[in-house]
Amino acid sequence: MKCLQCGRVFRRPSQLKIHQRVHTGERPYKCQQCGKGFSRPSQLKIHQRVHTGERPSKCQQCGKGFSRSESLKIHQRVHTGEQPYKCQHCGKGFKQSGNLKIHQRTHTGEQPIKCLQCGKVFSQQASLKIHQRTHTGERPYKCQQCGKVFSQPSNLKIHQRTHTGERPYKCQQCGKGFCRSVNLKEHQRIHTGERPYKCQQCGKGFSQSGNLKEHQRIHTGERPYKCQQCGKGFKHSGNLKIHQHIHTGERPYKCQLCGKGFSRAGNLEVHQRTHTGEQPYKCLQCGKVFSHPSNLKIHQRIHTGERPYKCQQCGKGFRRSVNLKEHQRIHTGERPYKCQQCGKGFIQSGNLKKHQRIHT
Repeated sequence: MKCLQCGRVFRRPSQLKIHQRVHTGERPYKCQQCGKGFSRPSQLKIHQRVHTGERPSKCQQCGKGFSRSESLKIHQRVHTGEQPYKCQHCGKGFKQSGNLKIHQRTHTGEQPIKCLQCGKVFSQQASLKIHQRTHTGERPYKCQQCGKVFSQPSNLKIHQRTHTGERPYKCQQCGKGFCRSVNLKEHQRIHTGERPYKCQQCGKGFSQSGNLKEHQRIHTGERPYKCQQCGKGFKHSGNLKIHQHIHTGERPYKCQLCGKGFSRAGNLEVHQRTHTGEQPYKCLQCGKVFSHPSNLKIHQRIHTGERPYKCQQCGKGFRRSVNLKEHQRIHTGERPYKCQQCGKGFIQSGNLKKHQRIHT
């Protein structure tokens, strides 16, 4: 028996009749619960298990049930490790033919799945589904501990590690652990010295793309993070957050020894050294030690002779910006430090202090 439309041959008329429904679109077997139609009664029977929850095909190894014998066969490959579908390009194996088809798009570059809202294309339907959540705002994956929601289950899994403390990605060189593999990869560049992200303007290299992006703002002058209260702009979101403490008066970082508060964690850390006496930054030329790296940097200019802060009026150079500021008062005549007893003004606070001894 031969199909007149496609030429396919069958042994029995009943088989030809079922096949012809492929061409006619006829689906005479209807589901009473949802109305979905099928060309074969066996297909309807399998479909009805969606409604009844029946899973007659059981895995002998783990007990998992399936509504179709084909699904059980695919599942059993989890236990056997069988991957019968091989990629002709790279040899990678897959348990399902559909997964092989999706994988082959990495070689062909094919991206047949298109977002109707923005036109972005994808190689698989699942990627489109996740992408569409950027348009709908849907975040169906919720953290049971803090209520935070995510658009992807993988992002929820990574987030949950903040609660469990799990850091499964370990650095083989120093043992440090990370929540995400990408963070481990970035960290490893500390050991290798690799800086793959290069600034096209000055050639400086960075281990992370985000650091390069922030650095480029030095050249562009871009300050995308704006304070809503005073309009001041910042290159980094963290700097804006710290700046906002000026308006709120918030000093969330407290010293446990004296109770003094700070707007930055770094300032608290430096302050604590006044209690501990710790001076971890050492000059390699003379051995002098400092509690803060910036103080070491300024000190090293004694040895190098560097004076980066130049007076625009007379050309005199200074090691510290504060010294330049004081010097400029010679040109402007500004004397901001006033004696409360006689009204005499001084360029430097130290000079005022010396003067006050006349009165005492």
